[in-house]
Amino acid sequence: MEPPLNIWFSIMVLFAFASFLPGNHAHIADFDDFWQRRSAEAWNATLESFEHEPAKIVSKLNISEESLNSTRRSLRGRRYKGPCMATNPIDSCWRCQANWATNRFRLADCSLGFGYKAKGGKNGKIYVVTDSSDNDLVNPKPGTLRHAVIQKGPLWIIFARDMMIRLSQELIVTSDKTIDGRGALVHIAYGAGITIQFVRNVIIHGLHIHDIVQGSGGLIRDSVDHFGIRTQSDGDGISIFGSQDIWVDHVSMKKCYDGLIDAVQASTGITISNSHFTDHNEAMLFGASDSYSEDAKMQITVAFNHFGKRMVQRMPRCRWGYIHVVNNDYTHWNMYAIGGSKGPTIISQGNRYIAPPITVNRFAKEVTKREYSPESVWKSWTWRSQGDLFLRGAFFVESGDPNFLSKHPEKYDLTQAADARKVAYITRFAGVLNCKAGAPC
Repeated sequence: MEPPLNIWFSIMVLFAFASFLPGNHAHIADFDDFWQRRSAEAWNATLESFEHEPAKIVSKLNISEESLNSTRRSLRGRRYKGPCMATNPIDSCWRCQANWATNRFRLADCSLGFGYKAKGGKNGKIYVVTDSSDNDLVNPKPGTLRHAVIQKGPLWIIFARDMMIRLSQELIVTSDKTIDGRGALVHIAYGAGITIQFVRNVIIHGLHIHDIVQGSGGLIRDSVDHFGIRTQSDGDGISIFGSQDIWVDHVSMKKCYDGLIDAVQASTGITISNSHFTDHNEAMLFGASDSYSEDAKMQITVAFNHFGKRMVQRMPRCRWGYIHVVNNDYTHWNMYAIGGSKGPTIISQGNRYIAPPITVNRFAKEVTKREYSPESVWKSWTWRSQGDLFLRGAFFVESGDPNFLSKHPEKYDLTQAADARKVAYITRFAGVLNCKAGAPC
């Protein structure tokens, strides 16, 4: 149904005053009853999802030495043509099963870390995207990705074939959805990005997301029974705003206008895993404001990712929350790898940090960066490095109680990370996989 003329008049009026709206309305020009209700529900969901005893969450991230030594790895960058190898516990849960295409829901049982509750569209209907167009934002065409993500109830979204999708405006995803790119080569590119706002239980898997630009805003349908006026979107690849139980896995991302993945406004219960990031400046922002203390509820796991060529900074940049960074491969940065302000807890375990060569930046050997606080303040922040591997002069400046991990098991996830020397193997298949139906990925 086309919006009536008086709605179009309202758009012009609201855009004229959009710059005066509070920032936490997050591109919602008309913060109507629908969005007010969603906002209130989101905070309650954050309190529900928040883990008071993180120790029980990511203990399964352990990787045995036996499994790591069982297969030799070849050089990264060469296309692997051998038998299926699952090199970390998430992938071991599903990857080498030849029936993955007929048992897609199995993936939903494989998340680890703080996003372990994310089940996406498990046990819902399968929705096959057959049309790569994105021309009607108020009445999306059936068969398009935009039509799929606004449907009610659990939905597992897959793709009929390889496709390039240029989003005209931000794609607003509703709760209980999985966007599963396995079996097709799916690019979200040269348009707006994906928005996960005031919802819960979303899985994004197997997408190439790159060359994302700002959306100009306008009327956009955000559910089957509601559309509203949005202001300009930031240009993030994936924007997580006031949402819970989110899992981003095996994505390949680069060249977004703003961040690759941002998580703000008390979003929590998030895992970002097995992904490959290149060609970007400010990669990940966890917590958008020093004044928004509700972000103390934010709990995010960053595991088994590869931060690769032409990366600069914010991998991630954190405020307030509890961030567990485990078994990632930092082969490139040009300023720093991990930064923050407002006293976030950052636990770095079993990562490999390779500083830039002196021909690139001889002054960027430090992994960490504290912002907007003198040492007299940040020295009490809990930033701990355990079992990390530092190469080419890289170093991690720790702070806080050196015995914090043993003194506060209720705050520490008790994960025994794999040996950092195995990280290149663990992250070998980071990014989008080449999955073919009837064969292991």
